Amino acid sequence: MKKKKKLTLLQKRSLTGYLFVLPWVVGFLVFYVRSLIMTGQFAFSNMTIDALKGGYTLDFAGLENIRYAFTVHPTFKQELTKSVMNMLIDVPLITFFSLFMAMLLNKKFPGRSVVRAIFFLPIILSSGAISEAMDLSMQMMNGGVATQAADTAATAGQAIAFDVEYLVGMFMSLGLPASILDYIVEAVARINDIIAASGVQIIIFIAALQSIPGSMYEVAKIEGATGYETFWKVTFPMVMPHIITNVVYTIVDSFTESTVVDLAYDVAFTQYNYGLSSVFSLVSTIITCVILVAICGFIQKRTFYYN
Repeated sequence: MKKKKKLTLLQKRSLTGYLFVLPWVVGFLVFYVRSLIMTGQFAFSNMTIDALKGGYTLDFAGLENIRYAFTVHPTFKQELTKSVMNMLIDVPLITFFSLFMAMLLNKKFPGRSVVRAIFFLPIILSSGAISEAMDLSMQMMNGGVATQAADTAATAGQAIAFDVEYLVGMFMSLGLPASILDYIVEAVARINDIIAASGVQIIIFIAALQSIPGSMYEVAKIEGATGYETFWKVTFPMVMPHIITNVVYTIVDSFTESTVVDLAYDVAFTQYNYGLSSVFSLVSTIITCVILVAICGFIQKRTFYYN
């Protein structure tokens, strides 16, 4: 009788990885693939809804909806370009801001748990039920606190505008290139959005930092490495796999919050043009996937995996 061949350590780890990914694969096949196929079908068809009998009929339209989206529709190309540019700006800013904050929050200090909760609070407050409740509460408030909040927001907006102008003048005096200056101005202008969108990424980076063996830092200290050298030679390489995770999450999150998604929703459920809406969704999804593959492929080649 043959002995049952035992799995190697590498095979066991691979099997564990497949088991972790399996629920996502099942969910993708069950819930997403069918919707993706229908979106592609709608994009090349004109839909007619039968209000009396219910249901709908599709008439093949070829590339007409795509032609209309890129040559006739007044705002699609502008919104698509704006969404892609926002994604390319936000992803590195949110990723590195999250890593920086995670390193600070990973240090021991009084009230650390409270500070961590504060950074994750925007994620909780932006959830569907709480967001709706807050919107309803604001609508029910007449004057008073609502007016005061509006005045405060206006004053804060003026202060931010002043600070941005001051920073522009300061950086121009340093002789920075226009491209770097534009990027810095964009980063400062959207600092509130960056902080609000960094909660999940900070938690992932904190988990990554806590998984780094302390012996590595001890060796670096014995060898006389500075804090700067320790970060680039120990910390950064060890969190690289988690940078990929956060980049994927941030790109997908940026895509779902983009103005193209709002435009597609409006065209579908206000104008009832499902074919054109499907084109908007399909094009933005393809562009997002291309960006996702390109960025992750670039990072993957430079990623160190510690076993």
